[in-house]
Amino acid sequence: MMNYKTFTHVPQDWHLEDMTANTTDTGRMYESPLGNLPSVTTVTGWEKSKFFAKWRRDNPQEARRTSVRGNHLHAMIEDYLNNELDKTKYDDLTQELFIQLKPELDKIDNIYALEVPLWCEATMLAGRVDCIAEYNGKLSVIDFKGATRPKNKKDIGNYFQQATAYAIAWQERTEIPISNFAILISTEEGITQVFEGNPIAHVPSLLKTIEDYHQHLLVENQ
Repeated sequence: MMNYKTFTHVPQDWHLEDMTANTTDTGRMYESPLGNLPSVTTVTGWEKSKFFAKWRRDNPQEARRTSVRGNHLHAMIEDYLNNELDKTKYDDLTQELFIQLKPELDKIDNIYALEVPLWCEATMLAGRVDCIAEYNGKLSVIDFKGATRPKNKKDIGNYFQQATAYAIAWQERTEIPISNFAILISTEEGITQVFEGNPIAHVPSLLKTIEDYHQHLLVENQ
């Protein structure tokens, strides 16, 4: 019999209003209090977007499968962290990926937010963060991902930029600083990966990516 943890949720005295998301020719946009802002994932992933668009066109069935896989895994993790897990709702693959990741999930506690909307004046980006909580006792931006095979650290700089963008937005909205992120990945090859870091170290690359993204749009629109 598998033991399931009961997670503590930290009461918050602030409210983060939801935002409507729209898909456009240039990616996902959020209707924020600052106006329409590009999503964190759209901007941090724009350099890879053409490659993945072609891959999805060439592999439509696998693209749909991996998209569903990610959505189901996120939903199961969210249910678990909300102390509402009913594993019978999920297919075998989702359960396998979840069980692989569970030892890392159980290092989470004192949850501040799950799937909350964030927008940021400093970066002019918006999005929904997977989780803000303590991971191994450190308040962290936590991101959950399913993957077909393990990731190379050199290929996932956009993941670190995403987490950094959310850390900046979180501090701007709540005045609570975050000095750690944790990217938790469960792969179909049976390997669990954890990538941790300090968001401050990735601020320069995030700002460069934002600048390059807007320059790219200017060139495309000329």
